[in-house]
Amino acid sequence: MDYVTAVPSPRSEAAGPARSGRRSLAVALLSGALGAAVALLSTRQSWSEGTATVAGGAFPLTAKGSDVTGVPAALAIVGLAALVAVFAVRSSGRFLVSALLALSGAGTVVAAVLGASDSSALDEKAAAASGDTAATASALSHTAWPYVAAAGGALILLAGLLALRYGRLWPAMSGRYERDGTPRPRKAKPVDPDRPEDIWKALDRGEDPTGPDPAGT
Repeated sequence: MDYVTAVPSPRSEAAGPARSGRRSLAVALLSGALGAAVALLSTRQSWSEGTATVAGGAFPLTAKGSDVTGVPAALAIVGLAALVAVFAVRSSGRFLVSALLALSGAGTVVAAVLGASDSSALDEKAAAASGDTAATASALSHTAWPYVAAAGGALILLAGLLALRYGRLWPAMSGRYERDGTPRPRKAKPVDPDRPEDIWKALDRGEDPTGPDPAGT
């Protein structure tokens, strides 16, 4: 008679966290990289438009996102660097870098939303175009690019939250690539006393060719 047990095997219990770690890692990498690219691209687009009165005529004005605020682009770069650094650190260091990643995304969102209605950049351009420091832009209009930048920041924020939640399951850089600066011992090569070139090579390496054979022969 066959018996069926409901007790899960250790392999199936370990597969769940590993699968969650792989999925969260893929989503975090994709959302973080895409969010940084979107935020950077958005800051190069026109965020607001208007006109300035110059010699009795209307002079068109345009302000890019980088003219309005440099915060979203700067935080997007910080977030991208933090996304890469997550895999170079472990334990508490990974938690701190993950928190920096999340804060970079949140800061990008806030800065982009605040800049969506900002007209100071256009006012500065209007003053420069008219030669009147008190001049301001008129016929103001705003584009959707600030909100696209905010969406990019939200993706960076998502990557940071995933790193905070599942980062402990993600792989880290292999320890074999890490050097602590300690010189590694060099194995002494056997020296044939009948070959002068071997004796000279041993002397160049700082070895004593007249000493005992390290192999014990």
